Amino acid sequence: MKPALVIPNYNHSNYIAQTLQKLKPLGIHCFLVDDGSNDTTRYLLQQLAAQHHDWVTLLTHPYNRGKGAAVVSGLRTAWEQGYSHALQVDADGQHDLDDIPQMLALAQQNPQALISGLPQYDASVPKARLYGRYITHFWVWLETLSLSIRDSMCGYRVYPLAACEALLRCEPVGERMDFDTEIMVRLYWRGTPTLHLPTKVIYPPDGVSHFQGWADNWRISKMHSRLFFGMLRRKITAQAFGPKKMQDTRHWSSIRERGSLLGLKILVACYRLGGHWLARLVMYPVITYFFATGRSARAASQQFLRRVQQLEPQHPDLHQPTDWRDSLRHFFSFGNAALDRIDAWCDRITLDQVDFPDKQALATQLASGRGAVLLVSHIGNIELCRAISIHQRQIKVNVMVMTNHAENFNEVIKQLNPDSQLHLLQVAELSPATAMLLQDKIDAGELVVIAADRTSRHSMGRVCYVPFLGAEAALPQGPFILAGMLDCPVYTMFCVRQQRRYHVSLQPFSAPLNGPRAQRQQRLQQAAQLYAQRLEVMARQVPLQWFNFYDFWRRDDSATRKEQP
Repeated sequence: MKPALVIPNYNHSNYIAQTLQKLKPLGIHCFLVDDGSNDTTRYLLQQLAAQHHDWVTLLTHPYNRGKGAAVVSGLRTAWEQGYSHALQVDADGQHDLDDIPQMLALAQQNPQALISGLPQYDASVPKARLYGRYITHFWVWLETLSLSIRDSMCGYRVYPLAACEALLRCEPVGERMDFDTEIMVRLYWRGTPTLHLPTKVIYPPDGVSHFQGWADNWRISKMHSRLFFGMLRRKITAQAFGPKKMQDTRHWSSIRERGSLLGLKILVACYRLGGHWLARLVMYPVITYFFATGRSARAASQQFLRRVQQLEPQHPDLHQPTDWRDSLRHFFSFGNAALDRIDAWCDRITLDQVDFPDKQALATQLASGRGAVLLVSHIGNIELCRAISIHQRQIKVNVMVMTNHAENFNEVIKQLNPDSQLHLLQVAELSPATAMLLQDKIDAGELVVIAADRTSRHSMGRVCYVPFLGAEAALPQGPFILAGMLDCPVYTMFCVRQQRRYHVSLQPFSAPLNGPRAQRQQRLQQAAQLYAQRLEVMARQVPLQWFNFYDFWRRDDSATRKEQP
C-alpha cells in the first residue's frame, strides 16, 4: 500500500499550519488543495507549501468549486502519481490526527475497502448538526438497502484510489457538501466495502464553517433524490448492491451479523412497551427488509427448502414447487421464534404449553446434583429448555454461543428478567480450557447447551462429513469431543412449535464418545452421523423452523480455508 494525504482547504487558516506540523512525522506525501481561498489564506498556503516542499504539493483552484471538487482534485492527482490510497483530512482542526496510524493499518489489512472515521462527539458539537446527521443516516440506509454505512458525512477517511478513479471516470459526483455522502454510497453500489473506525471529533470555538444553509441543504436533498431513484433503478434492473463477492468467500462466522443485537434491543423495547402486537408490528417490516436485501441468506433458505421438498414432496408447509413465498415464510418464522425466545426469557411460557414426554429422564439426572450436556441445533426454540428445567429446580442453563455479543445478550436477558438463570457463554474455540470451565458448571449441577450443527472458522479441517438431506454436509467435531471430555450424561434435545404448543424431544446420545485414542476419528464420525440423522428428522418435520441462513453444504476443507480473509 502506498498512501498519500489529501487536505482540501477553503479559507481555513487557523489550524492548517499546526495540522501540517503534526502530519510531518508520518512521512507521507501530502496534496494540499487551495479551493479558491482569499488572499490571506492563499499566501499562507503558498508559504507552508514552500516550507514543506519536500513532502507537500500545493494544488490550486482559481475559484471556489466546493469541498468535493477539491477532494477529487487531490484523489485524481494522487492516483496519477502512483499512489494506491488517499487519506482525506479536513483543514479545520476537527479530526484527531493521532488515529491516522490505526486508519492506515486498517486500510493495509483491507486494501479494497473505504475506511471511514465514525465520529465520537464531545459537548462542542452543535446540536442541529448532530441531529441532522440522523436524517442522512436514514436516507443512506435506504439508498444502500443496508446498515453497513454507519456514518457517511465524516470527512476523515482513507479512499482506495483504484475504485475511486473507476467511479469518477464513469459517474458524476457532487462537488460541494454533498460529496462525502454521495461518493461513499456510489462506491458501495460498486462493491467497495465500508469499514469504520471510531474517532474523536471536536468543533473548535474559532472554527470556520462553509455550510451554506439553504443552498447546501437543497444540494443534499437533490443528492438523496438521485441516489434513491438510482437505488430503485438498480433494483429493477437486478444490479448487485455492496461487496457481494468479498462476502461470498467468507465463512459464515466471519460475516458481520446484520443488525442482530440492535434489532433484538428494538424488539425487546417494543415487547416491553406494547407486548406481542407491537413487537410483531415492528418485526414484520424489518424481516421483509432483510428478506429483500439479504441475497445470500435468501438463496440459502431456498436451497434448503428445495432439498426438503425433494424428500417430502407433499409437505403441508411448502408450495409445490417451493418458491420465494416459502422463503419469506421461513424468514417470518425466524422472527416469530425471536418472540418465543423473549417469552421464554420472561417466564411467560409454562409447562402447560409444553409437551415433554421424556422430561423424567432429565429431572432424575438434575435431582442427582450433577448437570448434563444437551446437544442442540438451530431448530425451533431451544431456549425453552430453561422453561422446562426451572420448574424442576432453579437450574442454571449455560448456552455456548459463537458470537461477539454474548455479554450484550446477557444484559438484554437480565433487563427482561433479573431472576433469569439463562447465561450465554461466548466461546471462540472449543479447547481444553473451555472443557475445564464447563466441567465446573456440570459439577455445580447446571446444564450445558451446545449447538452441534454449525462449523466455525476455527473448526475448518476439524469436521466430519455426513449425509444430510441428500448430500454431504460438514458438522464440527468440537461439540462431540467436548461432550466426551465432560463427566456427565449427554442428550440430544429439539424443541419445536406446532399448533401453538411446544414439543420437546429428548434422547440419550447413544453413540460412544469416549474410548481409545486410535479409534477417535471413527467415534467422531459415528457421533456426527447419529446427530445428523436426528437433525434430519426434525428438519424434514418442521423445515420453516430450521434457522441456518447460509450454504450448509459448502465444503469446509483446505481449499475453502485458503479463501478466508
